[in-house]
Amino acid sequence: MSKPQVTIIMATFNRGKFILETLLSVQKQTFLNWECLIIDDGGTDNTRAIIAPILEQDNRFQYLQRPNKYLKGLPGCRNYGLDLAKGDYIVFFDDDDIAHPQNLELCVLELMATDISFCRYIRNVFFEEFDYAFNYSKVYTSFYIDKKDVEKMLKNELPFNSCAVMWKVACFEKNRFVERLMYAEEWELYSRIVSSGHSGISIEKCLFYGRKHLNSNTGEFYSHNPVRRESYTEAILLVVQNLKEKQLLSHGIIRYFVATAIDFKEYNLFENILDLLELSTFEKLKWQIFYTILPFRLRLYRIKKGLK
Repeated sequence: MSKPQVTIIMATFNRGKFILETLLSVQKQTFLNWECLIIDDGGTDNTRAIIAPILEQDNRFQYLQRPNKYLKGLPGCRNYGLDLAKGDYIVFFDDDDIAHPQNLELCVLELMATDISFCRYIRNVFFEEFDYAFNYSKVYTSFYIDKKDVEKMLKNELPFNSCAVMWKVACFEKNRFVERLMYAEEWELYSRIVSSGHSGISIEKCLFYGRKHLNSNTGEFYSHNPVRRESYTEAILLVVQNLKEKQLLSHGIIRYFVATAIDFKEYNLFENILDLLELSTFEKLKWQIFYTILPFRLRLYRIKKGLK
């Protein structure tokens, strides 16, 4: 195979039930010049046996075990994939989702046509069986994204799902996943990349479909898994530190994270944010008052909304 233009990095762990359907959606891409690095995180099910036929049939797929020098988990697997990648463009796919057949084609066209570093697209979700009635239209709207949009990214007003962005490989020359994070690792990394000055385009077309189930990292987070919750608080602190160093830490971002900290009191998130900010005594007092009063304001708001 000639040098691949796109590298797909797919971490996997005990996804024998779903991964073959995911790989078939990769194989059906309208863009052909890609490699797919399947990084096994030490799974114990029959994933290897299930995907053996497709590995033998199509040498664009590679199945690899995560070496011990990379920490166990999604970030370590993805960093390993980044170190092996041969493509000019990088995209991360999960091992239980479905890629639109035009995913690679449309993103590559956008990245080749303009001087941008990434192409974001829409990701929808599905439950149980997937409907393969794809929309193949190449007509869509788009808009540009740069570091002024970081606040929207962090507030999920402009979601950057881990599998809904194709990146130029240059974005990862100085940026890698923080391997100890077990949740929000892509949220932290992607905001770091964009805040570093990499700009991109967002196309208003769904090119990826995420399977929703309770065993996903997101499902575990919303089920109050302590590992995922603690990881999220650490990711927040890393984001605050990064934006502070780049002088991009706005009042709106601080307010958002202080409000978030109310739900993470067991990790002392609010106190740790204040320590990072190194505020004057007066500024610190203002945020302490805001933090104390906010739960009562929110409760009053919900009561008024209920009465209406």
